[in-house]
Amino acid sequence: MMKLSLGPILWFWTRQSVLEFYGQAAEWPVDTLYLGEVVCSRRRELKPGDWLDLARDLKACGKEVILSTLTLIESEADLRRLRRFCEQEEFLVEVNDQSALQVAIRNGIPFVTGPSMNIYNTATLRVLASRGLKGWNLPVELGQETLGQLIQELDAAGLHLPAEVFAWGFLPLAWSSRCFTARHYNLPKDNCGFRCLEHPDGLELRTRENQELFRINGTSTLSGARYDLLRELPAMERMGVRTVRLSPEHQGMEEVVHRFDQVRRGQVPAVDPLRLVEAPPCNGYWYGKPGMDQITG
Repeated sequence: MMKLSLGPILWFWTRQSVLEFYGQAAEWPVDTLYLGEVVCSRRRELKPGDWLDLARDLKACGKEVILSTLTLIESEADLRRLRRFCEQEEFLVEVNDQSALQVAIRNGIPFVTGPSMNIYNTATLRVLASRGLKGWNLPVELGQETLGQLIQELDAAGLHLPAEVFAWGFLPLAWSSRCFTARHYNLPKDNCGFRCLEHPDGLELRTRENQELFRINGTSTLSGARYDLLRELPAMERMGVRTVRLSPEHQGMEEVVHRFDQVRRGQVPAVDPLRLVEAPPCNGYWYGKPGMDQITG
C-alpha cells in the first residue's frame, strides 16, 4: 500500500499553531512527516533545535520523520542552519537546493530530494544514488507520462529509489530573494513585520477578471488553484509510486488525510473533490497540460 506523507509547512504559522498541528498529525494515518522551514529564513518561530525536538517526539509516536531544508540559501546564517540538519544522524534530510545537496553529500548524510530540485532524467538519479540518495520527489510541473518512464528506467537499471508525488495542495512554483508579501504592504524585506503570519494559507493574487491566479507567500509564489490528485491514487499505485505528498493547510487537513487514506485503501470517500479553502481545483500538470487546468473524465 502506498504511503501518505505530510510535506513541510509552506506557510508562516505561529509556534503554537505549528505544535498543535503536529500534535494532531501524530494521530492521523500518515506515515511520513517533513519538518523544517523551507521558504524564508526570517521565519524563526521554531529554531533548528526545536524542529529536532519535535522530530524526536513524532518519531516516538511511530512516524517516519524527514528534516526539510530551505529552498533558497542566501547567507552564512542560512548555511549554519542547514549544517545543523546535515550534521545530525538521526533523520533523513530532504534537500531542496544545490547547497543542501552539496552539504549532505560532503557529510555523508542519506537524503531525499524535494519537489523543488530539478530532476528530469534517470541519469541525474543514478549520480545522486551513488552519493546517498534514498528517494526522490517528482518536480510538480512534471506529469504521469514522465513519471512512468522514470520509474520504468529505474526498475530496468535495478535502482531502488522510491518515488513521491505532490498530490494535494497549492503548488510551490517559484522562489525569489524578494519578499512579495512585504512588497504588498510596501515594507522592506528586512523589516517586514512578519506580515505572513496574517495569511496562514497565503495571500490571494487575482486577475482583473477575478480569477485566482497565484498565492503569494513571502518569497514564494504558489498556484492559485489547489492541486488535487485524489482520483489518481489507484493509477499511481499501479505505476509504482511509493508515497503521495499532502501539503499542510491551516484548516481541514485531518479530513484531507482521512479521505486520501480511504482511497489508498480502496474505499470511496464521502465527498469528492475536497473543497476546504475556497480555491478552484487543478490537475493539469499531471496530464501534461497547463498546470491551472482541471481535467475531468
